[in-house]
Amino acid sequence: MDNSEFFVGLDIGTNSIKVVVAESSDDRLSIVGVGSERSQGVSRGVIVDIDKAAGAIKRAVKKAETQANISIRDVVVGISANMLQIEKCQGMIAVGSQSKEIAENDVRQVMSAAMVQNLPSEREVVSLIPKQFSVDGFNNIRDPRGMIGVRLEMTGIIYTAPKTIVHNTKKAIQKAGLNIIHKVISPMALSQVVLNDGESDFGAVIIDMGAGQTTASVVHDHNLKLSTVDFEGGDYVTHDISVVLNTTVENANQLKLYYGNASSEKSENDDNISVEVVGKSEPTMISEEYLSEIIEARLDQVFTRLQAPLEDAGALSLPGGIVLTGGVAATPNIEDLARRIFDVKVRSYVPTQMGMRYPSYSLGLGLVTYASRLNDIGVIADNVVNGATIDRNVNRPVESQPVQTKPVEQARPTAQPQENKTNDENVSKPEKGKKVSKIKDFWSKFFD
Repeated sequence: MDNSEFFVGLDIGTNSIKVVVAESSDDRLSIVGVGSERSQGVSRGVIVDIDKAAGAIKRAVKKAETQANISIRDVVVGISANMLQIEKCQGMIAVGSQSKEIAENDVRQVMSAAMVQNLPSEREVVSLIPKQFSVDGFNNIRDPRGMIGVRLEMTGIIYTAPKTIVHNTKKAIQKAGLNIIHKVISPMALSQVVLNDGESDFGAVIIDMGAGQTTASVVHDHNLKLSTVDFEGGDYVTHDISVVLNTTVENANQLKLYYGNASSEKSENDDNISVEVVGKSEPTMISEEYLSEIIEARLDQVFTRLQAPLEDAGALSLPGGIVLTGGVAATPNIEDLARRIFDVKVRSYVPTQMGMRYPSYSLGLGLVTYASRLNDIGVIADNVVNGATIDRNVNRPVESQPVQTKPVEQARPTAQPQENKTNDENVSKPEKGKKVSKIKDFWSKFFD
């Protein structure tokens, strides 16, 4: 009996749109197809032209369909962490006047009750993560279905984003003839693949370095706790190279890809790189060191701006350190630059699957991994958020089914106010004591 399922991840990036098709069978996830297309209608990770974005999505999906030999109609899409808000939620319902068996509909109702928030009209719930259920006062229940009780409660976390971002994403995907089965905040999907179990449990920082923006996200207890966005990325590095060397953007991008380095100290000082300069008939020769100085300066600025909010939250004291991913993370020696600025352990993540061995594919892989690992309660929660019941086993092989046409202040932590910090910061203590205090402060603010 074939119990395999297909999951399709859709990563709508600033420079490229990537589609990853995975087959899940017997708890194993295999990548069976990948499609990539240059982005259109996308700026800084946000869709600004629905029609152009829909066309690019169609082309990327077509490439993935050809490679995977399936017809794609339903996708798992990543939602940018721009202006993300994270809040605790709680709901309670009466199952009945007398004890009765809790059914799936009761779980849906308590989730809906937990989502009743005084949200501003311009915001929308993207994801609901149930943390625990309580039945008649008995806590720490993961799945209450089949239990007997009178009162059902749930506590969890809701992630909200601006309606404009969510609406434009949904509209472009619908225009491309697709349905959305899961909407996932991008850092949540990334955490499924870039962090190991210990890092995700004890805490780590993911820095996703895209073309249009750089996102730093804090993950602890397997949940996203904080996310902050710097609106500069790889495109700004390309722009700097173009301006400083007086060359076209296309030439600057090629120089970045072939000769780029994040450390000028580890670069060659010989003038052996030919640069076509606008207005000159003969190319100019520059050194790799000079090119690296341009790249290093911009990346240094991005990391330095992210350092302040991460330090304020105490996230740099988490044992998992920092994991770099995204297209810009492929820049040689970028880990050394990050270590120098953040003063913590740093590593980069690159997918190991054939055809995806580049950090820009991390999100696409994370999306299909996230969807394949969702348990029944997670699927119900997603259905409640989307307002529909969804059959997960939707993408079929071609021969069995025809084609059918789914800045820092904004990223609020889920915890106590800033003033709940301990006063130990004002007391002179040994360095070891200060570090412990920071960790305790971080946990008290975000993980109580």
